[in-house]
Amino acid sequence: MGYTNVALKDKIAMMYPEIMQHNISVSLDFSEDKNAYVIQFGKNSHELQTYLDKSDADECMNDVKCVHLGVKIGEFIKNFEGGE
Repeated sequence: MGYTNVALKDKIAMMYPEIMQHNISVSLDFSEDKNAYVIQFGKNSHELQTYLDKSDADECMNDVKCVHLGVKIGEFIKNFEGGE
């Protein structure tokens, strides 16, 4: 399946609206070595890096939510919501 990093980032933002609601920045890049996307979440001085396997990213682009990614987003919000 072919798509750009920007398209995947936009899809993640659409599927997980809490990212925008909490003003969390998202950047991502594909790692050939890991065959996964390296996703960086940030807010103020806080950062969290996680991986999204290529197969999970493909499913995301087909509107299938990735549970692992959703959990990571939830953890990030929970850990740093006091700093808002």
